[in-house]
Amino acid sequence: QVQVEESGGGSVQAGGSLRLSCTVSGRVVSNHVMAWLRQIPGKERELVAAISSGGTTNYADSVKGRFTIARDNTKNLAWLQMNSLKPEDTAVYYCAVRSPLTTTTYQALRSTKYDYWGQGTQVTVSS
Repeated sequence: QVQVEESGGGSVQAGGSLRLSCTVSGRVVSNHVMAWLRQIPGKERELVAAISSGGTTNYADSVKGRFTIARDNTKNLAWLQMNSLKPEDTAVYYCAVRSPLTTTTYQALRSTKYDYWGQGTQVTVSS
């Protein structure tokens, strides 16, 4: 059974930084796309950043230049470094994994449909 677990959420003032971590167990996901998505209450879940096994990335326009996604294929890990945080970044952040069997890498990097999800971690940015 695949388990995805996020850590690193919390509260920070505007302009601050947080680093989210994602650990996947139960399956080797070195060839999967890994992503971070977020959801604000009352709004649809949105893709924040995604990364392929080869390191190709895609970012939401709202976080470009401020957030960086990275991964370690040998350890089933991914991270999201978030700098210059803004109050509008406040949301529950989810780590998710997409199998290469269900879509192309190009589509997965731009999708909100993933196969495995974590429980989410809250990020709160105060002004």
